[in-house]
Amino acid sequence: MVFKKSVQKFSGKINEVVIGTGEKAIKLGGENAMPFYDFDGNLGERPKVGMEILDIFPDNWIEPLKEMYKDVADDTAKWAQFVEENFNPDFICLRFEGADPNGLDKSVEECADIAKEVAESIELPLVIAGTNNHEKDAKLFEKIAETLDGYNVLLLSAVEENYKSVGAAGGLAYNHKVGAESSVDINLAKQLNILLTQLGVKPEDMVMNVGCAAVGYGFEYVASTMDRIRLAACGQNDKTLQLPIITPVSFETWTVKESIASENEMPEWGNQEDRGIAMEVSTASSVLASGANAVILRHPTSVETINMFIKELLS
Repeated sequence: MVFKKSVQKFSGKINEVVIGTGEKAIKLGGENAMPFYDFDGNLGERPKVGMEILDIFPDNWIEPLKEMYKDVADDTAKWAQFVEENFNPDFICLRFEGADPNGLDKSVEECADIAKEVAESIELPLVIAGTNNHEKDAKLFEKIAETLDGYNVLLLSAVEENYKSVGAAGGLAYNHKVGAESSVDINLAKQLNILLTQLGVKPEDMVMNVGCAAVGYGFEYVASTMDRIRLAACGQNDKTLQLPIITPVSFETWTVKESIASENEMPEWGNQEDRGIAMEVSTASSVLASGANAVILRHPTSVETINMFIKELLS
């Protein structure tokens, strides 16, 4: 008897969202099957891998990364060019750590000027990440959306506290893409998506950031949430959840003790850089297998490894 593989057909499909302009623009989504289940349906666009840079010198990053970027990290535009030329990610995520009111508290005007310099110096699509201070981020994204008019960037992220300001500026006034950020809960993700669409932001101009955690730090909640979102979107044809997912992996994995503890503190754990890469790769591969359409990473080795991971699973 010939074995006949069962096929799970879904009625729903993830929206396609374009970020950037020109030949280097990227498209996320388009799948109507679970992640990497090419035997069930169309997998849409290949998952994309981006790299994180900052608007300030990365003093709190590990020494090997600071050494790698020592000649360019004082100039954010040069840093972006260096990353584009040497590591060839699908996109660059510019994170405005220097705008944090509890830190340097850079003005939104200064940040917008930096964003413009970066956008003009690279061809890759640009993702803009804020400070996680919702009030400051609302003002920051409004100004950057205006300054980067025409570059079709992704503003990461709009939350319940500031979605009106971010959505109005990014998704309505200046035709950028808006990331809807929730905290590892399918109902919160759905609610914020509905609020943004009621505001007038089109689904094809939205992606989701449904939250993340480093593996070993409650990651099972992340995996189960993504799984439920994808099953609802594809299996139940829930249009409020049919948005691509982007996950800023590096924001989480480089803050846990396995990544930040020095070899002097924990000699039995081995090389610090290897530990950080392992945490980043483990988390990134897991969120991709759970439903993420794009991940943001920090270490070039992680980018290379995850690209290989994606290639092998799609071959």
